[in-house]
Amino acid sequence: MRLFSQFHQKCMLVAGQGPVEENAQNLGFKHVVTIEALRKAYPLLDMVDQMGLVLGHCEFPMRWETSLQLIIDVLLSNGNPGAELQDIPYPHLPVLACNMDLLWMAEAQMPSRFGHGTFLLCLENIYKKVTGQELKYEALIGKPSTVTYRYAEYLIKQQAEKQGWKSPIRRLYAVGDNPMSDIYGANLYNNYLKSAHQNQVQAGVKRSPQATMESCESILVCTGVYRHSADVPSKTEECTTETVFHGHRDFCFDPSLVEASYIVQDVNDAVQLAFKKENWS
Repeated sequence: MRLFSQFHQKCMLVAGQGPVEENAQNLGFKHVVTIEALRKAYPLLDMVDQMGLVLGHCEFPMRWETSLQLIIDVLLSNGNPGAELQDIPYPHLPVLACNMDLLWMAEAQMPSRFGHGTFLLCLENIYKKVTGQELKYEALIGKPSTVTYRYAEYLIKQQAEKQGWKSPIRRLYAVGDNPMSDIYGANLYNNYLKSAHQNQVQAGVKRSPQATMESCESILVCTGVYRHSADVPSKTEECTTETVFHGHRDFCFDPSLVEASYIVQDVNDAVQLAFKKENWS
């Protein structure tokens, strides 16, 4: 979200859990309107040049029916929910969505809980049912989007520079418990790195020392959403027919992308594996 500075001076409608106003301001957004503030002011509120911003972590917003209703109101009214609706604008106001996980693991004995991706799924289908048009995103941020992994790479290189690390970082290790987001995204970014390198070679461009990232290794842990072989069939060809894709609408399902480079029991084992692969004692 910090990378999208072109929106930081816009008036932003923010939905999510926790201190969403504080979170948005910490990310650089200067003019924030929460769902609660909009609910209290509606229908007298006069808001112009608005943007829908969907912020979330794991769970959808509290009172999600209110959030869905008011976000739809803002999109259909082009940011003027108090005005009489004439024509439905399309394209609609820009929407930034953070976190696409359909499910996440909680302490409940039942299987995985609804994630923020469930909220997005509801929003997309309501918007399409009402307007006949697809809800479009200015950006989808969070796993498995490559934007998230590029930002992670940037932060890692920044940390290495602060610590005076002279050797270039050539490999990233992405650890997660969700094949449909963590592993999918890591493998997608690995493909991006390989493609970028191949394009540079074909173009005869010499890589700079700062652009030496070669791969992103995906490590799946068994202490969360993933439970051994229950989610992904062992044979790749079976994935196409047997695996239900929990990824976002705008990401096509590729069976190879949900297959982790390594599967370990927990995060500690993942860290030890990375140490071993890098020959660190």
